[in-house]
Amino acid sequence: MFFGSFNPVHVGHIIIANFMATQTDLDEVWMVVSPQNPLKKKSTLARDYDRLHLVNLAIADNPKIKASDIEFKLPKPSYTIDTLTFLSEKFPKKEFVLIMGGDNLGTLHKWKNYELILRDYTIYLYKRPSYDLGELENHSSVCHFEAPMLDISATYIRKMIRDKKSIQYLVTEPVYQYLMETPIYK
Repeated sequence: MFFGSFNPVHVGHIIIANFMATQTDLDEVWMVVSPQNPLKKKSTLARDYDRLHLVNLAIADNPKIKASDIEFKLPKPSYTIDTLTFLSEKFPKKEFVLIMGGDNLGTLHKWKNYELILRDYTIYLYKRPSYDLGELENHSSVCHFEAPMLDISATYIRKMIRDKKSIQYLVTEPVYQYLMETPIYK
């Protein structure tokens, strides 16, 4: 489970998802579009289904990566533990793993029921430069991976769109074409 606002999804997200899907023991990666992260402002988000559509465009026909709208059907704001618990009950034969960037591990203690996440799920952590991993760095539920990293952010991409600057190559070509034709971000 690779949770995110994906506002918009960019090549950095796709590189991480593909790395986890092809370079680890995971069968597939579900990119879960979060309608409202309790730690982020909703006012900066594009509409839920627009972001989901962009993820579907970005992953195209990759059989190992799926876009998920599961959190659209759950109470808002979205809490990772609630989504994981719901999915574990709905799909009891599947084992869910949480994919997370190193920037999130240092603040995991602020998440709702983070102890249950650590107790019941494995975290596949991709390191991010210049972030303190905190006291959970060596927790037994955390597996570290050296995934390729790009220093880009959705915030930067939205700013470039607002400033009428090119975002080509920062997003996949289908996402780029869609964003050029559809004014999701102004």
